[in-house]
Amino acid sequence: MHSINYPTEQVNPTDSAWQPHKGEKALMENTQDELKAHLMKTDEEFRRLAEEHAAYHVQLEALEAKPHLTPEEELEEHRLKKVKLRLKDQMNAIISRSRAHVA
Repeated sequence: MHSINYPTEQVNPTDSAWQPHKGEKALMENTQDELKAHLMKTDEEFRRLAEEHAAYHVQLEALEAKPHLTPEEELEEHRLKKVKLRLKDQMNAIISRSRAHVA
């Protein structure tokens, strides 16, 4: 007798009815990406913040690629992470304002 193995779906205990389903989440992410692309084209401040964020990301990746960091490099890594986070917060504020104007 052959046994049939049916695929089983793992249930994430954090899933709940109020969270978007996979298709809805993809749609929300797509809309978010479209909004970001629109802001990159139309909002000079958002574009400047995004470009700065990307530049700091490159610097941070270069530091993180090193096998060992000097104390000065560790301080710089910490500073870059803070700056990136501040820039991301500013970008998210612009996204939120933009959504509020559309709604």
